[in-house]
Amino acid sequence: MGLPVMPRTASNEENKRIIMDLDVLVKSYNFPYIVCCLGYFIRQTEVWICMELMASCFDKLLKLIRQPIPESILGKLTVSTVTALSYLKEKHGIIHRDVKPSNILIDEQGNIKLCDFGISGVLIDSRAKSRNAGCAAYMSPERIEPSNQEKPNYDIRADIWSLGISLIELATNAHPYSNCENDFGVMARIVTEDSPQLPTHLTFSDNFQSFVDICLIKDYQQRPKYGPLMLHSFFIQSREQSVDVAGWYRDVTTAAIEKQQ
Repeated sequence: MGLPVMPRTASNEENKRIIMDLDVLVKSYNFPYIVCCLGYFIRQTEVWICMELMASCFDKLLKLIRQPIPESILGKLTVSTVTALSYLKEKHGIIHRDVKPSNILIDEQGNIKLCDFGISGVLIDSRAKSRNAGCAAYMSPERIEPSNQEKPNYDIRADIWSLGISLIELATNAHPYSNCENDFGVMARIVTEDSPQLPTHLTFSDNFQSFVDICLIKDYQQRPKYGPLMLHSFFIQSREQSVDVAGWYRDVTTAAIEKQQ
């Protein structure tokens, strides 16, 4: 069992993050693609959360193995993440708003699960009405530069953009905006440049390339929602394909650790 400790502060924003995270975890108890909360203790200065034990997040895993994640593994990650995001939207009216490799976890049995709901938001008429911060490197164009600065009006397709960026990073071992000096530079490129694509010098299936491309359609009104994504051939193929995720995780982590010794 994992036991993360979250400090309680005088910051209302930080306390809201803790409450939101706990609220989503409790609502999603035992959903197979969301990390499971087994209980929590609220003390005067901190909150202790009893979580199921996961081995790593994909951000740390990528830094450990220093090589691209195979497409077959990314297929299973895609199925887990999209299914979890769709569940949050359909069952609880929630948008995640911080989809990135560090919030996608894996355990030693090969299960892949979504976590960290601190800046998730409640949808009103299927749309988010606030501009809560997320990680700039994964933020969608419509969140950075909304059509109405006073009244942000985006939906779950912002998370689909974040998934697309995450898939490129994990498939290539390089973030598409890694050469930017700061968040301002990242956001400027997201807004002004064409959407990033998988590099042509690496070999990917047509289905995977197509899936990533539609996740990163710049005009969010043309970007698909979860229903069409779950009918895409890459999603269906990945859901039905038998992949030894646990064996892959064991092999790559063992090899990486041996190299460090």
